[in-house]
Amino acid sequence: MQVLNLTVRFILEVFLLLITGKWGLEQSSGWSGYLLAIGIPLLLATLWVVFAVPGDPSRSGKTVVVTPGWVRLLMELSFFVFGAWCFFDLGYPQAGMVFSVTTVIHYLVSYPRVIWLLKQ
Repeated sequence: MQVLNLTVRFILEVFLLLITGKWGLEQSSGWSGYLLAIGIPLLLATLWVVFAVPGDPSRSGKTVVVTPGWVRLLMELSFFVFGAWCFFDLGYPQAGMVFSVTTVIHYLVSYPRVIWLLKQ
């Protein structure tokens, strides 16, 4: 079950980066749209990697910037909410709903990690 849940999390992260890139591209025309299409996902991915809780069971356990668990959880949830909003804003309500429901189910299944993060 753990491997399946981590696979779902990885897929959610990939879709988050893809949809935020698409959203960025649609915000402007020309080179600035391409800059946003690359820059937004790159920023999110960088923050995702850099700010982590040491010993996080869903990650390697290593981090660049030691982050309190509640901050990490809030950051993750904010990213996924932004991703869901991007789906809806771009006119993909069904995909946005699937993304949102899958994210909620993922965190419900990951409740031991959520509790662990809140205690860190």
